[in-house]
Amino acid sequence: MKRVAVLTSGGDAPGMNAAIRSVVRCGIAKGWMMYGVKNGYSGLISGNIREIGTRDVGGILQIGGTILGSARCEEFKTEEGRLKGIRALRQLGIDALVVIGGNGSQTGNYYLHTLGFPVVGVASTIDNDLYGTEMAIGVDTALNIALEAIDRLKTTASSHQRAFLVEVMGRDCGYLALMAGIAGGAEYILLPEVETDPEEVAETLRLAYEHGKEHAIIVVAEGAKYNASALVKYFEQHKDRLGFKIRETILGHVQRGGEPSAYDRILASKFGYGAIEAIDRGDFGVLVGQNKDEITTVPLEEVVSHKKEISMELVKLARILD
Repeated sequence: MKRVAVLTSGGDAPGMNAAIRSVVRCGIAKGWMMYGVKNGYSGLISGNIREIGTRDVGGILQIGGTILGSARCEEFKTEEGRLKGIRALRQLGIDALVVIGGNGSQTGNYYLHTLGFPVVGVASTIDNDLYGTEMAIGVDTALNIALEAIDRLKTTASSHQRAFLVEVMGRDCGYLALMAGIAGGAEYILLPEVETDPEEVAETLRLAYEHGKEHAIIVVAEGAKYNASALVKYFEQHKDRLGFKIRETILGHVQRGGEPSAYDRILASKFGYGAIEAIDRGDFGVLVGQNKDEITTVPLEEVVSHKKEISMELVKLARILD
């Protein structure tokens, strides 16, 4: 009988619980014993691992966050720490580990793989910056939360002839900002991947005001060179030319919270099933993701050595539409 453990690591994402549920129940359906690791790699090192059954994952499909918890772990960045985690798994006779998380989590997972422990990764990050999958768990929910905020801000912006700078998450990847900006009809979108002149943004606002627009929305990724706070400072020096009054709204961690969308629940369920199937056929050291509407596996070595790029065609489209 196989023994398989599952952990969540890094920033929480809506749909993580659905993935845990799928991994556990699909494993049990094969007659395996399933284990949950509490608090990510920190719990792995300390041996905070317990058997988990079908009822333990009941009623969590619609809940955001992760019932297993997540925590930063400096010790796991060392080989000694990773070996300690492997020893904890082997002491319980665990045959494989499923790691649900984003870039940092899958990098740690890859290191476990290089040390000889059987692992499978599941793509989960609201930034959608993980190489090897077109879509990750949590992206759809975070995008819809950002879009709802933009739609609400448009209402108050129109009432007071204001321009809102809406900052969304995305330190290194502007996917959320790009998609929320396109879907929300933003006048301008600022991304970490694209150099932007704040004067060009100011000119866009000025023209929108002169053309009679009652509001303007600028969507900014937190990792852009000019984030919301930097733009506000710049605009304060040029407010006589803008027309609009400027306000900033930083959505922050609210994008991670709340109930996962139907899409994320289904995607997470598919990924969990894909992880168990990969273990069953002995396909280790891989990331389970989605490409061309198919559940796929990509070697973790590729995942950690490549950077995911945003679509320049979508950037071009955004410029045409704004």
